[in-house]
Amino acid sequence: MTIAKLSDNVFPSLPSFFNRFFEGDMMDWSNSNFAGTNSTLPAVNIRENNDEFLIEVAAPGMSKEQFKVNFDNGRLTISSEQKEEKAGKKDGRYTRREFRYMSFQRTFTIPENLVDGDKIKASYSDGILNISLPKKEELKPKPAREIKIS
Repeated sequence: MTIAKLSDNVFPSLPSFFNRFFEGDMMDWSNSNFAGTNSTLPAVNIRENNDEFLIEVAAPGMSKEQFKVNFDNGRLTISSEQKEEKAGKKDGRYTRREFRYMSFQRTFTIPENLVDGDKIKASYSDGILNISLPKKEELKPKPAREIKIS
């Protein structure tokens, strides 16, 4: 009789779910992302403090009008689409055209019971798109309360 050791990959989703549960990271920060032709996904930093989650998206050379940020049913989606065409003529016989199309989309799943969706704000400055996701009041840490002994 042969004894076989079960592989760690028999139930691949269970270890990652339990790891995230015990690490306190229940949000899926890397859910659904894609980049269009000749582009890469912009780098993202995600921070948390007592009041909010902060997302920083590195997107130099863009303008705030080129972004779309949506929050719907617990999904935060950041996207952009750019089209550019350049034309030039040389001696009337030769025309050169260069076009560029670039798009990306980053989607993060955020449990709606953690974030106040009506208060999400975004700003763009110095090549960084900043998104603030305020925590719901009941989730913010409360200072310790001293209880009088009677």
